[in-house]
Formats: sequence, C-alpha cells, structure tokens
Amino acid sequence: MPLDPDLCYRALASRDARFDGRFFTAVESTGIYCRPVCPARTPLRRNCRFYPSAAAAAQAGFRPCRRCRPEAAPGSPAWHGSSAAVTRALRLVGEGALDTSSVEQLAARVGAGGRHLRRLFEQHLGASPLAVAQTRRVHFAKKLLDETSLPITQIAHAAGFASLRRFNDAMRSAFAASPRELRRGRRASSKEVLLTLRLAARPPFDGRALLAYLALRALPGVEEVSGDVYRRSVRVGDESGVIAVALDAEAAGVRLTLPAQLVPAAVHLAARVRRIFDLDADPAPIRARLRRDPALAARLRRSPGVRVPGAYSGFELAVRAVLGQQVTVVGARTLAGRLARAHGTKLASTDGTIERVFPSAATLARAELAPLGLTRTRATALGALARAVAAGDLDLEGGQAPEEVRRRLLALPGIGPWTADYVLLRALGEPDAFPAGDLGLRRALGPPGQPLAPRDLDERAKSWQPWRGYAALLLWGGASEA
Repeated sequence: MPLDPDLCYRALASRDARFDGRFFTAVESTGIYCRPVCPARTPLRRNCRFYPSAAAAAQAGFRPCRRCRPEAAPGSPAWHGSSAAVTRALRLVGEGALDTSSVEQLAARVGAGGRHLRRLFEQHLGASPLAVAQTRRVHFAKKLLDETSLPITQIAHAAGFASLRRFNDAMRSAFAASPRELRRGRRASSKEVLLTLRLAARPPFDGRALLAYLALRALPGVEEVSGDVYRRSVRVGDESGVIAVALDAEAAGVRLTLPAQLVPAAVHLAARVRRIFDLDADPAPIRARLRRDPALAARLRRSPGVRVPGAYSGFELAVRAVLGQQVTVVGARTLAGRLARAHGTKLASTDGTIERVFPSAATLARAELAPLGLTRTRATALGALARAVAAGDLDLEGGQAPEEVRRRLLALPGIGPWTADYVLLRALGEPDAFPAGDLGLRRALGPPGQPLAPRDLDERAKSWQPWRGYAALLLWGGASEA
C-alpha cells in the first residue's frame, strides 16, 4: 500500500508505537532514517521522506539512526497479503537465502522469474531483493555489535558476509562508521560461550499462552518448556546444539540464547525463532477483524496479544500432525518422542533432558516405522511424507505457495484436509489457514453437547478472513485439542 505522508508525519510526531516497523522516516537534512518512535526531536515536515521498509530508505542513500536502532524494530507486516511471492521470498531472505544463492535461484524457489521478483520487491517494498538482504545483514551485524562481545570476524560471518572486507565496507556505507567505532566501547571477547539476542515483537504479545501451547506438545528428548523458557535441539549444517528462548521481562518479545558452535547460524536461527513465536504479527488488524464476532471478542479481551505458534521445522511439525490424527495431544507427543529416540541423532553433549535432534526427512524416508507401534496407515503416511520432502517435491519451509503445499499434502496417502490445514497454519505461518472440520473448533461455537457442523463453521469463519488462523487459536483456548 502507498504511504500517506501526512498520516506518517502525524504518527511520527505522536511517537505512536502502533506504527513502529510499519514505515521509516528519512530526514533529508541529516541523511538519517529512523523508526516512528525515535526519541530525537521531530524533524520539520519538509525534511521528511517516508519509506515502507528500512531497505528502501537505505537504498535511497540514508543511514540508520543510532538512537532508535531501526534494526531493532518489530518485523514490518506492511507487505503481508500484498504478494504471495514477496511474502515467501522475504521469509527465505530472512533465513539467509541470498547469502549463498542468487536472486534467480531465490525466484525459482518461490515460483517466479528473477526479473518479476525484482519488480514485485520494488512495488511492495521500494527496494530490490539484494538491497533487502544487505539491509538485513548490516542490521543484524549492528545488533550483534551492540548486544554481544563477539569478535568482529565472528560477527561478520554470523551476519552472512562472505569476507571481512565486504563487512567493513557495508557497515561504513550504512552507518558512516567502522564496526569497531560502532561498538560503543564494548570489549570484544572470544571466550563468550553463549550468545543472547533480544528479538522484539509488536505489543501486545501473549508469550505465556504460546509457551503453554508449546509445552503440551514438546517432543520428549528434543524440546521442553520450563517456566518462561523454551529449549530445543537444532542442527544447522554440521553443527548441532540446544537453543533457549526466554520471554523478555523488559519488553514485548523474547531473548534467544545460542551456544558458541551455533553462532555462525545466528541469522538463520533468529528467523526460525521469530517464526515459532510469531513475532512479526501485527495484533491491531487482527483484533479489528476478529472482535466483530461476539464469541471471539470475549476471547480477545482475555488474550489481546494472541499469536499462532509456529514451528522450527516444517517437516517436524508435519510429522507431529500425522501422528496426532485421531489421538490425543499426549498420545501424539508420546509417539513423536518414540520416533525421535529411534531415529534421531544423539547430541555430542546432552543438555538435561534434551539429548537428540529430530530425524531428517531423508532418515525417515528409509526408516522402518511400523515397529514404533504405529498403525500401518500412519506408517505409510509418514513414509510418503518423508519421501516427498526428501525428494524436494514438497517444501515445508516456505518455498512453495500454501495452496500448492496443501494440494501436494492431500495427494499423499493418509493425509486429509485437517492435517493439511494444520500444517499450513503452523509450519508455513499461513494466517488464514483454518481446519473447519476440527472437533475442538466445532465444540467451541456449538451449543453444549452439539458441535457445530463443519459447513456451518466454515460459513461463519468467512467473516474472520484473512485471520482465521488466529481465530482458531482463540477458540482452542487452552490448546489441548490440536
């Protein structure tokens, strides 16, 4: 959507936090761009230019403000729903896709041509894919400089730069200062064994409801929730370890802690954690749409910061969804833990109860699954799912359009609409995915003892679009149903 300069200036003058991340203000007299909540004196209207993304401001030649730190702004939702290809491409760029591949390769993953994807980025973000990726790198590097004591070389690689020279050049171009000058006196230390980063969310943020949901489904030996902390095993390339995500006591969002061996994958892991905790959601339009339904309005008052719990791995989530067919949440969790123990990779050093990494699609594609106590139908479904993902026919990490993922899931044996929609909702973060046949949802809106018919639920849910996924989370409530 084109920005309204007068509206943007009013939001800037009022420091309205609801606009944080929605646009960025560039000041021609200083050459700097800021967030709408910047504490600096409000610039004159005639000196302001407004951009839909930090990348667009940077591409226009402006430098990030060191006071409000645009790199710390909540993820901008401005482009969501504007272009499916842009949304999927941004998700992949956020995980470092352009650090090791070209725009053409990225475009092929999202089903577009390179020229068309560039045109879509300019249309919706005002910047090219490479400019967006470069802005992501320098912002993440600035975050590491401000919040950690990592050596400069480690920060360069963790942020996705191929060389220290390119890193230094990019930081000087973006901030008009070298990385060492940006450290603000912090002494670098190579002895730091843990890296902790703050990941912001747009308030309100109901983090405890998210943790409660994840706790009920935590895979034994792979993940756990203790108090306000979610921990899980991960593997990135040849490295594996345990990450911890704690609710931020000071602001909306979370704190991500990584062991030293996973620091080079910090960008990738931060993007995955943002996905798990739905940190980039914008509660305002979600509330505006859903509160029109009285049944949802009451639930929104109790949980105004509702989020859709995502997944670290789309394949892992899909396996868990298949295991959850026609069994309880506890039963599905038991089966998933049994599968992880039998076929997961053991960590070099265990961390409490977390001792294994969930098996890959390639591993399960050739595994014998029936001895785990699965029915023949479920074992067949899991085998077909694993083979489709391992062969690249099914992409559960955001490279394929949601409708294409749904079609390919439904083509697999033993996978029906409920499972496909649940995977779209949690693995792909599709905000409008809605399993209308879910018994818990039908019970929530039907008279006592009389679940609403799927057709009637689907009809009622039309007024919730495009946020039916958030409506599902509100109706599940305590989250014991799915």
